[in-house]
Amino acid sequence: MLSDADYSGNASGNARRARKRSSGESPGDGQTLRSSGRQTNVRVKRTNNPPPGQSKRKATDTEEEDDQSEKKYRKCEKAGCSATYPVCFASASDRCAKNGYTSRWYHLSCGEHFCNECFDHYYRSHKDGYEVFALWKKVWTSNGKSEPSLKAFMADQQLPFWVQCTKLDCGKWRQLTKEIQLTASLAAAYRCGMKFNNIKSEGLDHCSQPEDLRVAEVSDSWWHSMLILPPLFKDSPAGPFLAAYYPDCVGMSPSGAASNPSLSELRADHCRAVPLQIPGLCPYFQPFYQPNECGKALCVRPDMMELDELYEFPEFSRDPTMYLALRNLILASWHKNCKEVLTAQKCGVHIIARGLVRVRCVQEMDRVLHFMTRKGLINTGVLAVKRPLLPERHGSRNVIVIGAGASGLAAARQLQNFGTQVVVLEARERIGGRVWDDTSLGTTVGRGAQIVNGCVNNPIALMCEQMGIKMRKLGERCDLFQEGGQVTDPAIDKRMDFHFNGILDVVSEWRKDKSQNQDTPLREKVQEVKKNFLQESGIQFSELEEKVLQFHLSNLEYACGSTLDQVSARSWDHNEFFAQFSGDHTLLAKGYSAVLHKLAEGLDIRTKCPVQAVDYSGDVVKVTSSNGSQWTAQKVLVTVPLTLLQKNSIQFHPALPERKLKAIHSLGAGIIEKIALQFPYRFWDNKIQGADYFGHIPPGPDKRGMFSVFYDMEPQAVLMSVITGDAVPAVRDMEDKEVVDECMKVLRELFKEQDVPEPLHFFVTHWSRDPWSQMSYSFVKTGGSGEAYDILAEDVQGKVFFAGEATNRHFPQTVTGAYLSGVREASKMAAM
Repeated sequence: MLSDADYSGNASGNARRARKRSSGESPGDGQTLRSSGRQTNVRVKRTNNPPPGQSKRKATDTEEEDDQSEKKYRKCEKAGCSATYPVCFASASDRCAKNGYTSRWYHLSCGEHFCNECFDHYYRSHKDGYEVFALWKKVWTSNGKSEPSLKAFMADQQLPFWVQCTKLDCGKWRQLTKEIQLTASLAAAYRCGMKFNNIKSEGLDHCSQPEDLRVAEVSDSWWHSMLILPPLFKDSPAGPFLAAYYPDCVGMSPSGAASNPSLSELRADHCRAVPLQIPGLCPYFQPFYQPNECGKALCVRPDMMELDELYEFPEFSRDPTMYLALRNLILASWHKNCKEVLTAQKCGVHIIARGLVRVRCVQEMDRVLHFMTRKGLINTGVLAVKRPLLPERHGSRNVIVIGAGASGLAAARQLQNFGTQVVVLEARERIGGRVWDDTSLGTTVGRGAQIVNGCVNNPIALMCEQMGIKMRKLGERCDLFQEGGQVTDPAIDKRMDFHFNGILDVVSEWRKDKSQNQDTPLREKVQEVKKNFLQESGIQFSELEEKVLQFHLSNLEYACGSTLDQVSARSWDHNEFFAQFSGDHTLLAKGYSAVLHKLAEGLDIRTKCPVQAVDYSGDVVKVTSSNGSQWTAQKVLVTVPLTLLQKNSIQFHPALPERKLKAIHSLGAGIIEKIALQFPYRFWDNKIQGADYFGHIPPGPDKRGMFSVFYDMEPQAVLMSVITGDAVPAVRDMEDKEVVDECMKVLRELFKEQDVPEPLHFFVTHWSRDPWSQMSYSFVKTGGSGEAYDILAEDVQGKVFFAGEATNRHFPQTVTGAYLSGVREASKMAAM
């Protein structure tokens, strides 16, 4: 059976045209006659002979009646509809008007109408089609939320499918006959004239046949505004992700999902959340908020457009259904397979919707896909790309990236994938910046970052999935050992953790008081709150409890990267006002370097090129290195650590705006150091009983940052610890062996009941002495605010851009934050 139903429309169209012209009428200028998509029956004029006994009419009356019968064509009642002579697509009733007269035309789109006779066929309870409509209505109401109108039924069940020829030199749209159901596999393989039911195609070159004239109108801007109902997809890849939503609220058809009483109850219950469980999907991939969820980073509401989406696609602001259907389909498809480039062609075959609106959806797919690619929502990470991901207008510029850390490499990879020419200049002999992995101890130990805090939707987890790297989940148990070897009672730890968080809660309440304009150091505020609490409650902490509290304060200094007397009490946790990454905390057994080296593959990276000056006074930006070499580009991305900006290591001409300079100096450059020790055997196994780390209760406040936590780098006999707070300056001028001796003293106190062997090998970091870092990560200094991160992220004159963890207000202090800042700036440059 022929699938190209539009071929049959020419004869009927010509017949209608001839009949109209014979009656003395012709189409108005600019009107396009459409093919009906079906063969039409020839109408026979009734005889003029009256029945017996009836008086004969005058000859003039008879002629008038004949004239009226020729004029019985009713226009579509939808204002602005371009269909002068509507054609019924349904042909459901025996009395279907087809392309003739009906008392009312029902409008679905400018090329799709059904007659009043077909309406009655389904809507009237005594008609044959009523039972079909009633059954559909039952399914629709049990699954969906929108009105189960007859127009919705016609759009969902009766409109024919349209499919595009996949032949490269064709691409024409064809209307399938009514009984053919469109599937993704059919859409992927369809060719003009394709036969079904094992009927062979012979003779005619079907691709040479003209495309239905209605298709050309679909791409016009007004066509979408004339659409009565938005498209609702069937069998969308987003379906399994969004089972807890009403399908029609997220761009899917309620008739496409089987009725499920438990899901219906769940959708009606606004107080329950649903865990996402999709076989084969990485558990860290949760791109959509489930009902009643909140506070999850890099998550979108499947039933609502984001602000940047509304800005990019204002035409969908009135009814976002089509956009949501496309966006949800794209996001789901990407997370089902993030190892290959997602193209419009791969997505388009999954658009299963009846009617001409499918043509429009496929046309819009390119725009939505390019937008999401540019924003780094899809086609990102370490993906290998053979051709530019964005149209040429996004890739016609060249960019210089200063710094080959996580942010610089992320931006360079994105820009190069977009089609931009990129050169990366790195001062060191290596890439990675503050990511630097050491393998000298028989296993990978990060001298810099190595832990991923919160893996759900984390781009690091995405890249690990793309590379097949497993992340080691860190457990929650952390026993606290006292010097002397005793294990602290967990009840004491829990109680002091409660008091510690209570102190921070009071600090949070204090800063809500807008009359208190003056900021204060966090250490001072914590001490004040603690003192007031002890006085008002009458509670007295024991010596051990006080030491446990000091352990928790050392963790706070670890998080801030600084002593608390430098940190803003108002803004120390400014990023917590935004959704943060949730889920497992993991350790990268192979280190972050594996990910960054994969990101760097194929990039033009020039090492040992410390940048000395950036001149953006002209039409192009000139970058000069310390050895005198020069490069020029239309745009430059600066990703150097905050300390180098504070110390004017790069001379900018003209000078950076005062607003930016003020923000740069309102942030602090935090420092922590690390030590790792390799032993002949794992002497700690029996005591820690499988925990991933253990804590060291400091003997006093002055020692609280000295090796506060030890990480077990299993399966090797390696322990790694951190030096934070006041302990950092204490070890700055010590030799490595002296630091190791101090660490061994602590370990021998914690494991006093056994012999602790001398380490075979070790390393101690010195980030404070590293000329190209001089820091670990940023924090907000007293008097500053989180807004400084946003100001640092602002570009200057559309020529000089900035990335790095200190430019990411939502996720500072992390490799994830640095990576996302690079993606952000690449998107910004591509949009300009």
